[in-house]
Amino acid sequence: MPVGNPSKQTIATRKYEAKAGWVSKTYKMKKEIVEAFKEACDKNGDSQAGKLMEFMQDYINKTN
Repeated sequence: MPVGNPSKQTIATRKYEAKAGWVSKTYKMKKEIVEAFKEACDKNGDSQAGKLMEFMQDYINKTN
């Protein structure tokens, strides 16, 4: 649960994320690559998170 005095909406959102299996991850990456990736996603109308999940799933499938 969030710390402090979270709103009812924040509590509901965190509860949904936990139930649906969503997690937040942080990575350090080269700025040039991140900016180029954002531009490419914007140009193609893609979600950055969606593309990252797609790339991760492809990598998992190739590994297995």
